[in-house]
Amino acid sequence: MTLCLLLLVLFSQCHLGNNGSENNITIDANGVSFTMIFVEGGSFTMGCTPEQSSDCNDREEPAHKVTVSDYYIAETEVTQKLWQAVMGSDPAELYNKGCDDCPVENVSWNDCKAFIENLNGLTGKTFRLPTEAEWEFAARGGNKSKGYKYAGSDNIDKVAWYWKNSGDKLLSGEWDWNKAKVNNCNTKPVAQKKPNELGIYDMSGNVWEWCQDLYGSYTSDSKRNPTGAGSGSNRVNRGGGWISNSMPTRVSNRSYLTPTDRDYHLGFRLCVLP
Repeated sequence: MTLCLLLLVLFSQCHLGNNGSENNITIDANGVSFTMIFVEGGSFTMGCTPEQSSDCNDREEPAHKVTVSDYYIAETEVTQKLWQAVMGSDPAELYNKGCDDCPVENVSWNDCKAFIENLNGLTGKTFRLPTEAEWEFAARGGNKSKGYKYAGSDNIDKVAWYWKNSGDKLLSGEWDWNKAKVNNCNTKPVAQKKPNELGIYDMSGNVWEWCQDLYGSYTSDSKRNPTGAGSGSNRVNRGGGWISNSMPTRVSNRSYLTPTDRDYHLGFRLCVLP
């Protein structure tokens, strides 16, 4: 009986993910591995919820009920190392090119789709970008949410790289690009800050993250597995980046760009259905 119990404990430790779920999966792509965190489906209020206080803007309103089904979302943003393993080149420019464990940046929505097509060919999976609803549900901690303002804490410095803490020293005062530039602010290796309730890293800060959806205004009606606007051309991005102030790194904040836009603080993470 004692031996059986010991084996059971060892088996559990080998299969538990960062969020305590044996359902997390690890994928290999040309020798580079990454972890997908299982997110149990559930319902939440999407948009301007009370903990966001006066920081909300019109894009986040009206708040509305959303239900999502089970899915997996990447533990971290796609790194330069993973991008190179799949694509054979590194699009990062200007700032942190060659930092293998830093998030890949300077990628457009179209670039992300090309990467995912190649990755699916390598792995036999059907990865995609997360929908905006899936992204926000995961950022809020899913069914384990504690109602934080940022992804994993009400203290931004614990969970996010943003303009005040992404350089040589901690900055203060109002956002100032010149201060950030002189301070060598930059992307940082993934998974260095505290994870959120699900064991997911960097959903606030480091790089903005592309979502699958076409951008559109919210409506007040309840939704199930929404996939964005039915028309338009702009694509949603979420989470804020290393050069952002604190407001864009909130879990409810949303922005958009054209699918061909690239920038030095714009990356993505993966999603896949069970």
